[in-house]
Amino acid sequence: MRSAAPAIPAFYLYGEPQRAVREGFVHVESLDDRSRPSEWTIQPHLHRDLNHVFVMTEGGGTMQVDGVTCAFIAPALLLIPAGAVHGFTWANESRGWVITLADAYVTQLAERDRDLATLFYPAQAIALDAEDHIAVERAVSQLLRELGWIGVGQRSAVEAEVLAILVRALRRAAVGALAGDAPGRQALVVAHLRERIETRFRLRETVAVHAAALGVSETALRLACARVGGSSPSAMLDERAMLEARRLLLYTDMTVNQVAWAVGFEDPAYFSRFFARHAGQSPRRFRTARGG
Repeated sequence: MRSAAPAIPAFYLYGEPQRAVREGFVHVESLDDRSRPSEWTIQPHLHRDLNHVFVMTEGGGTMQVDGVTCAFIAPALLLIPAGAVHGFTWANESRGWVITLADAYVTQLAERDRDLATLFYPAQAIALDAEDHIAVERAVSQLLRELGWIGVGQRSAVEAEVLAILVRALRRAAVGALAGDAPGRQALVVAHLRERIETRFRLRETVAVHAAALGVSETALRLACARVGGSSPSAMLDERAMLEARRLLLYTDMTVNQVAWAVGFEDPAYFSRFFARHAGQSPRRFRTARGG
């Protein structure tokens, strides 16, 4: 057989069995609700169809996302995309809120404002200044109020507060609003490429195929990626495949051959050479070195 069930814990909300996610799902809860019972440690897990925005108002800690550890202190926003393997170690008595958004809902928002398309990619911790901290707390308070009752215009009111928080994150992350000039168009092309890679990286399509789908030349695509992302399209494709491979090696009991097939490589030997070229060690050594 070419596949095995991943061992990465997948939840609806943390600790809850996986189930279908309603398209417009928006949920807010206190950081206390799930972190205090877990002694302020959340073990690595994922949510297949849910994005998180952690609003940290007090304390701090470290977050681990796909094998990378990042420290943070409040006030801050932590953005975790759907599908990312993540865990946390919080400082005792940290305070904040966890906003959970259906991936389909975030996609709909991004379709209306492309600036939001890459906000959750990659996962990131965003420090807030005093003004943003106050504004975000106010938006969370209003969001809780709207979610706690049913009234005229509730859906629009909820969306307004969600957008207020996401825009604060967007601007603090220095993504910026894109104008219609050449750099802005290049940024949009790269944003669309990242979306396409996220959904199709297992197909191992060529740069030429991606460029044609985006309606640009290969040269234009390479130039946009170099100027906006400091990388190349092929490197971005390889990075996404490597990210998935590292996830499966670290968090599942799949064999190396199964990992190769899962990320789109028909030839496991070629995958092992590919992995070693990028990681500096074979898949087996990578897993063993990290306790696998």
